[in-house]
Amino acid sequence: METSFRMLFAMPVKAVLSMTTSLIFLYINGVMLFSLTRKVFFKESSRYLLFGHLLLTDSLNLLFCMVMYIFAIIKIKILNHFCIILLLFGGIITMISPLNLAVMSLERYVAICFPLRHTQITTKRRTSEAIVVIWIVGSLDSVAEMCLYTSLENTTFTTNTFCTRHTLMRLEFYTTLNKVFTVAYFLLPSVVIIYTYIAILVTVRTALANTSTARKAHKTVLMHMLQLCLCLISTLFNTINSLSPWNGDSVVGLHIQYLLFVGLIIFPRCLSPLVYGLRDNMLKDIFIYYFTLGLKKQVKPSHAF
Repeated sequence: METSFRMLFAMPVKAVLSMTTSLIFLYINGVMLFSLTRKVFFKESSRYLLFGHLLLTDSLNLLFCMVMYIFAIIKIKILNHFCIILLLFGGIITMISPLNLAVMSLERYVAICFPLRHTQITTKRRTSEAIVVIWIVGSLDSVAEMCLYTSLENTTFTTNTFCTRHTLMRLEFYTTLNKVFTVAYFLLPSVVIIYTYIAILVTVRTALANTSTARKAHKTVLMHMLQLCLCLISTLFNTINSLSPWNGDSVVGLHIQYLLFVGLIIFPRCLSPLVYGLRDNMLKDIFIYYFTLGLKKQVKPSHAF
């Protein structure tokens, strides 16, 4: 443990930079979530409810990755049962983001292609039900792995171990199962987003629907595709990090883990509020007001509750 701490403080700039960046974006996400609660319209709109859910899951994912990164650097050993809970929770929140993006794209599709039925279809209740379904579907992989682990492994849950998928789930079957679910979780949202993108594009090009709202929805779905690609990049962390040539040298491994953490975890997860939330003028004004602690008086929300 003492050697691990020396290794951690041997690169204080990297550790402080990565943690500070993560905390800054956690604060940004937190302020944006708070802003979404300040108007009844945001709390009743399906679009903003889904965006708030995306912000929450991305924030939880970033927080989880920060904790796991610190565990990896200082080589902390924790109990198996606590480790598997962490890993399965991390797997769930990772898979929820692409599913949430698919539902957000469907909401925009309904708004543009079926404007007269939009308020009837995308009610607050149905949005809440959709979020529940997202969590159920996103949990299938982790639940399956948990059932297999408890039935196939002989390891006691009270054993201390380095908390990584590579050390805890060593059977090849776990890797294969995770890859199958990962492909499914990203293939289905990709199909949904591409379909809604094309449908909205066709609608935008018609003379009757060539409005600024339709064109903006078309760009929004395109942003969803970008966010889906960023989520896919984040899932590559475990795959690349588990490559055996990088696990032999602890110093090299730490440097590589740092680069992977910044490039594949922090960067993609921090862009969601920037590429989507700040494009919305109504939300942006309220966000800036609360982000600056009320210093920007000219953007003070007129209906805060």
